[in-house]
Amino acid sequence: MNQTTTVQVGIGALSIADVVAVARENAKVSIDPEAIAAIAETRARVEELAEDPTPVYGISTGFGALARRHIPHELREQLQVSLVRSHAAGSGPEVEQEVVRATMLLRLSTLCTGRTGVRPVVAETYAAVLNAGITPMVHEYGSLGCSGDLAPLAHCALALLGEGDVRVGGGPIVSAAEALAEAGIEPLVLQEKEGLALINGTDGMLGMLCLAITDLREAAKVADIATAMTVEGLTGTLTVFADDLQQLRPHPGQADAAYNIRTVADGSEILARAAEEFRQKQVQDAYSVRCAPQVAGGFRDTVDHAALVASRELASAIDNPVVALDGRVTSNGNFHGAPVAYVLDFLAVVVADLASISERRTDRFLDTARNRGLNAFLADDPGVDSGHMIAQYTAAGIVSELKRCAMPASADSIPSSAMQEDHVSMGWAAGRKLRRAVDGLQRVLAIEILTAARALDMRDGACAPGTQAAVDLLRTRVEGPGTDRFLAPEITHAVELVQSGEFVTAVEAAVGELR
Repeated sequence: MNQTTTVQVGIGALSIADVVAVARENAKVSIDPEAIAAIAETRARVEELAEDPTPVYGISTGFGALARRHIPHELREQLQVSLVRSHAAGSGPEVEQEVVRATMLLRLSTLCTGRTGVRPVVAETYAAVLNAGITPMVHEYGSLGCSGDLAPLAHCALALLGEGDVRVGGGPIVSAAEALAEAGIEPLVLQEKEGLALINGTDGMLGMLCLAITDLREAAKVADIATAMTVEGLTGTLTVFADDLQQLRPHPGQADAAYNIRTVADGSEILARAAEEFRQKQVQDAYSVRCAPQVAGGFRDTVDHAALVASRELASAIDNPVVALDGRVTSNGNFHGAPVAYVLDFLAVVVADLASISERRTDRFLDTARNRGLNAFLADDPGVDSGHMIAQYTAAGIVSELKRCAMPASADSIPSSAMQEDHVSMGWAAGRKLRRAVDGLQRVLAIEILTAARALDMRDGACAPGTQAAVDLLRTRVEGPGTDRFLAPEITHAVELVQSGEFVTAVEAAVGELR
């Protein structure tokens, strides 16, 4: 998808692909007319309750620990604006544009369920801001992942009021008032319930989950390509990846990973030449090679579980209070981020492990006791040259960081709001560290591919069509083996080819679609 694509937001659930299209590819959004009708219907119920002398949480009361105070009519507009202003309390580095856009789309999606009690103009303004490419400034710290991603969503809501700072189309920081005026968007004037509805959701952590799932599904294929290159570069064997052996342990991800490795390395002259010597002298490959489908398969199955959780959350209406189907406005706990936080943390665990096994394969290429006849560190002249010695250090340093990222954020909780909000999910923090972990995994896999390609160029015989496609693509950016060169730019080029999806595209063009 791209910016000419339109994603319709309505009563039904968005898909992960919809989130990525709007967040990353700047697709436009439209609102289903049925959603506008549903929003108007529930708004009528909120306005009815606003006239009731009995206090109703979020409509005629304060919030959190201040919920016992009844707010008179003349102060309710101020109540909603004060809520947004006071909760826009983020701190730290600016959050990436794609995360903010995903967050905004998902808040719009909940508004369009008709369960939040806002006026149609609130959803329409949100859609207009997204379509104008206006991205509010959101900061790293401020969400505990319960009562929603409060601070991040409040910064987004503040921009709708014409307050705070934004970027337009990724440009310099400007005031929200200036950006709205330039786009011809009238700033919102909030009424009962609307400030609360704009900030009370799991949208930030869910947006990061959707983006991570997309990246990790691609990374799974990259890991299989890297493994195939390593098997070939270390003159190992493909026999352990046979389909009948995978069916003895029928995890679907394992079978897919083994299929990809076999497919990418199929037809290798290097492996055919080495087959008899392997049977006579090597017998078995190390675990990091032989067990690659088991690890990459478990990784895949975990991503699939996370996608199931994401699909349920995408079908949710997250707000408190919520306008129920029978018209009552009632408090609930659906804003608690635990389900999303758990899978964000779970993904960080398997990301660390997939990177760990990749780094171990890279290391095997560099040790003459294990690399089956290659130069030490794949150096041109070992001793004079260091080859890829320090590339492995870089991968090892990243893997160590990923192990720290694998520590669960969701196992922690810090009470807030005078002990009214006494258990929180830390889902936003889980999402933030997962993003760092995804980036680290892509870098570790890129280093394995860079190293394996160098080893393959040092072997006699032709590569398999699949692995050759990966090497050929890399060689458009990085020269083949030779004396030591400035290595950091070569690693950067390999990382860019991983993150852009070009490695997968090139290999699939040679061998067909990978699983």
